[in-house]
Amino acid sequence: MNDRLPHEKGFHISWDQIHRDARALAWRLDGQGPDDGGWRAVVAITRGGMAPAMIVSRELDIRTVDTISVKSYNWQDQTEPRVIKAPQAEVMGDGTGILIVDDLVDTGKTLELVRELYPKAHFATVYAKPQGRPMVDTFITEVSQDTWIFFPWDMALQYVEPYRGT
Repeated sequence: MNDRLPHEKGFHISWDQIHRDARALAWRLDGQGPDDGGWRAVVAITRGGMAPAMIVSRELDIRTVDTISVKSYNWQDQTEPRVIKAPQAEVMGDGTGILIVDDLVDTGKTLELVRELYPKAHFATVYAKPQGRPMVDTFITEVSQDTWIFFPWDMALQYVEPYRGT
């Protein structure tokens, strides 16, 4: 029997690591766009996709950057995803040439909703879990479905009790 809480099987990501992994994502996407290998715009899925999207857009010299806000969590409870802020319609079209970036695909529900809106966009995440992998076109690292990823923007430095106590 496994008595561990979900966060106890954790994958801790530092700022340095997310930067390296987002750059690796950019390198993987370089030359893969439909416009002679280029991309028309980057759209970050807020909030987790903002840091990776910024790094990808810088690495690929993409100046048109927008966001789409999808709410699918209410504190700790997952709810049906819904768009609460859409990107500019004239930039998006059907998604052709648009690179949509998020930090993680977990169950795939968020990407499924966004993919319905922009079916021809390219979906890229830094990390992917098996359940959500079918919704993403490009990713860097796969982690198990039961792994909880701790991103640096969710963490704070604090004292940690030694393993053997005081």
